[in-house]
Amino acid sequence: MAPDQAPPLNPTARKRMVDRARDYALAHLDEPLSILDVCNHIGTSRRKLQYCFQETLGINPVAFLRTLRLNAARRELRESSRVELVQTVAARWGFWHLSRFSSDYRTLFGETPSQTLQRTHLC
Repeated sequence: MAPDQAPPLNPTARKRMVDRARDYALAHLDEPLSILDVCNHIGTSRRKLQYCFQETLGINPVAFLRTLRLNAARRELRESSRVELVQTVAARWGFWHLSRFSSDYRTLFGETPSQTLQRTHLC
C-alpha cells in the first residue's frame, strides 16, 4: 500500500506524532529547522505531518514552527538587558524578511517588535 493510501491514524497516534514533532522542534529551536527536517526525524511524510497537526492543533506545522520562533524572539526582546536591534533578534530566530516578521509578530502579540522593545527599556 502506498503511503498516501495508508489507513488514517487514530486520534491517539496523531497526537503522539504531533508531540514527537513538537519535542524535536523545541529541542532544536535555535537551529534553522525545516518541516522536512522534522519529518525525517520522526519518520513521516510532510503530508501526514500536516494532517496530524491540522487535526490535533488546528494549524499546520509551518505555522507551529513560526509561532515557536516568534515566541522565542519575543522572550529575547522582553528579557534583553541591552538595547538590541529588532532585525538582529529577528535574524537570530530565522526571520530574514523584517516586514513579514513584524506583521506576524503583531498578529500574534498585538504589538510590533519595536513596541515590545521600547516597553522593556522604559520599565
